[in-house]
Amino acid sequence: MKLWNSVDWAVRTLAAVALLGASVTPATTIGDGGMGGNGGGKESGPEGWHLGEPVRYENLTVFPVLSKSDANTAEFETLDEGLASGDVVVSERGSDYLRRSRDGDVLPAPQQSSGAEVNRLVLINRGKKPVILLAGEIVSGGKQDRIVGKDRIVSPGAPPLPLDVFCVEEGRWTGGSAKFAAANTMVHPSVREKAAVDADQSKVWAAVRSGSTSNQATASAEARGVGGATPAKPGATETVTVTPAPRISAGTVGGVISSAAPSQSYRKIYQSPQIGRDVESFANEVDRRFADSTSGLKGESVVGVVIAYGGEVAWSDIFASHQLFQAYWPKLLRSYVVEALARPGTVEKASLDSGHAFLDRLKGHVREDSEPGVYTWREIAQGNYAEIELQALAPSTMTLHWMKVLRNS
Repeated sequence: MKLWNSVDWAVRTLAAVALLGASVTPATTIGDGGMGGNGGGKESGPEGWHLGEPVRYENLTVFPVLSKSDANTAEFETLDEGLASGDVVVSERGSDYLRRSRDGDVLPAPQQSSGAEVNRLVLINRGKKPVILLAGEIVSGGKQDRIVGKDRIVSPGAPPLPLDVFCVEEGRWTGGSAKFAAANTMVHPSVREKAAVDADQSKVWAAVRSGSTSNQATASAEARGVGGATPAKPGATETVTVTPAPRISAGTVGGVISSAAPSQSYRKIYQSPQIGRDVESFANEVDRRFADSTSGLKGESVVGVVIAYGGEVAWSDIFASHQLFQAYWPKLLRSYVVEALARPGTVEKASLDSGHAFLDRLKGHVREDSEPGVYTWREIAQGNYAEIELQALAPSTMTLHWMKVLRNS
């Protein structure tokens, strides 16, 4: 699995840190797998997933999620693939755009609105495959870059879709072409959580500005007397343990914004060489170790990852197939790295058992939404955790994407 090394790609990925219905149909319940030895550890989680040996680097731990089953997902197209090929068109509402009919004729699409809106775009699938959208994916263009707000599937030939999105460039509302292009970028988890789970624009902006909203990062800042905390006075008997500062802090980001990019444009801000070098070198090293650790697998494949920062298991992205995981891995990895660099450089490491426990299904409040015959979306919230499942209903029923989050309240 090779990483994309272009400077422009890295610049776009880093940006997240600074600025930084349809009828409901019941979905099939997927039970927890049995517990038993296999490969890197115990059998656990939906679809018989289990974890391989952890890949560790600095404060980041990546647990490969392995599966003996590998679904056929070739009938689906990712958003980046669709935008790059022209099969998918995303534009501002109220702009002039075209759709292609089933017989190949190009026809004007009906207007959805008289003007552009911050939190709404229009998407048309002109291709022959269903298109997968994941919350947190960035589309670049228009009056400003946006992030997809919710996992979903868009069928080929479907009517123009009013697409709910979130703004990640607070204060900018200018641009050239109304069309959007593939950014090949996923916002880092602190921002992605606020879009996918909270669905709150103000929280998205706050997460962009702060870098990381994790309790770890907050505790580290307070220990250093940041954000209103009072450090121990000289000569005091109390011992204060200071957690190492993150390499990408809100202060670092603020300095870049004020000196180089007051408009808060992604591309201008993240031409900052000190941030770009850190993310690229970190991501390349993690990818090298991950590839070495997962090479030579027999009878099973990597379908996802569970992510920990320091001793805290915080995130997972798991897919129906190795092919689909590989398509998302480069931009997911960099999003995890941005989050790692925005958190304290702790030496504590998450255990394999805690990684296994993160695969357990939640039992709590359930919200469901679906488009009949196309997909079912389900969210389950329990305590400080939330999980989101995107289940395809055609051409066959399968869980395309499963995400679990340790929420930062």
